[in-house]
Amino acid sequence: MGLLTFSLNITLDGCVDHEEGIADDETHAYFTRLLEDSGAVLWGRTTYEMMEDAWPAVARGEVEAPPALREWALALEVKPKYVVSSTRDEFPWTNTHRIAGNLREGVQRLKDDTPEGVLLGSGALAAELDRLDLIDEYRFLIHPRIAGHGPTLFRDRSSDTRKLELVSAEPLRNGAIVTHYRRAE
Repeated sequence: MGLLTFSLNITLDGCVDHEEGIADDETHAYFTRLLEDSGAVLWGRTTYEMMEDAWPAVARGEVEAPPALREWALALEVKPKYVVSSTRDEFPWTNTHRIAGNLREGVQRLKDDTPEGVLLGSGALAAELDRLDLIDEYRFLIHPRIAGHGPTLFRDRSSDTRKLELVSAEPLRNGAIVTHYRRAE
């Protein structure tokens, strides 16, 4: 069974708006390595649609992009992509599959079938999967910014505090910090 790893950009004040982080070669290389080291990626429908609008054209060379972005797009193109959606059932992007029905069973089956692990990149979906105790690791790229607005993670979390243990923390040249946490036993 592979691990489900939730990874996202976040500012010091908890904002997860994808436009608030530092988008440079170093941060893109970090996320590309995470993606390449995983067996699949998992998104909610909204995140999938945002990604689908941007990255396939970059991978095909239809959109000019710096090398780090192109590497990210090419890695996404070949990676199995799984989407949780109750409203959409057609996913034309290469290697994309739908998870429908019981969320716990569908994601657990994906973990069981993906020994290299699954990379989760959707905040709203992460909140639900956290509630279901399905997330094994958290890898956040913490940006040295105060956004002063949302969205934020887990704001509607109604269950007990999730205790985590630090695996590693590494500063990047741009001032961001790569953090890796596991669920505490």
